Amino acid sequence: MKKLATVYRDSCRELKQVRTITTAAMFMAVSVVLGYFTIEAGPYLKIGFGSVVNQFVYFLFGPVVGGFYGGVLDLVKYVVKPTGAFFPGFTFNAILAGIIYGTFLYQRPLTFKRTLAVHFIVIMVCNVFLNTLFLSMMSGKGILALIPMRLVKNMIMWPIDTALFYLIAKKMEDAGIVKAIRKFRLPGARA
Repeated sequence: MKKLATVYRDSCRELKQVRTITTAAMFMAVSVVLGYFTIEAGPYLKIGFGSVVNQFVYFLFGPVVGGFYGGVLDLVKYVVKPTGAFFPGFTFNAILAGIIYGTFLYQRPLTFKRTLAVHFIVIMVCNVFLNTLFLSMMSGKGILALIPMRLVKNMIMWPIDTALFYLIAKKMEDAGIVKAIRKFRLPGARA
């Protein structure tokens, strides 16, 4: 439990760093651009790869930054490219996903097993259950009618998204990019 408290405390400290805000903003811009390449396979089903970019923020800066990032990103994406009515449940869901990813990935060794597990948790809790619940509330369709297609889509994307993030993150770690991002300080900035 003490280690978990340390993760949240350190992530909260990350939020105060200019480097964190600017890096997260750059990742956010990439995520928004990737959002334009999302494939809409019906009114309740979208396939995109913006979440892979978002996972880097959660991995680099933790659950507190991840939660803020997820919430702000959801609002920015809605303003830039609204798809349907605004519903605060989706923003909550984005915050929750950021917190979950950050809790499991921040300051921990990056392994495929860990990445696969956290992605599965987010898929089941956020994507399959909560998002489907919110879609059901908004559309008036029964949740049981929506879950099967959303479950199939998420189970197909689970290993793909996991492998993409893991392979790219591992290559970035091996190249020293992750360490450089974490250690970068602006001239004259306090440690």
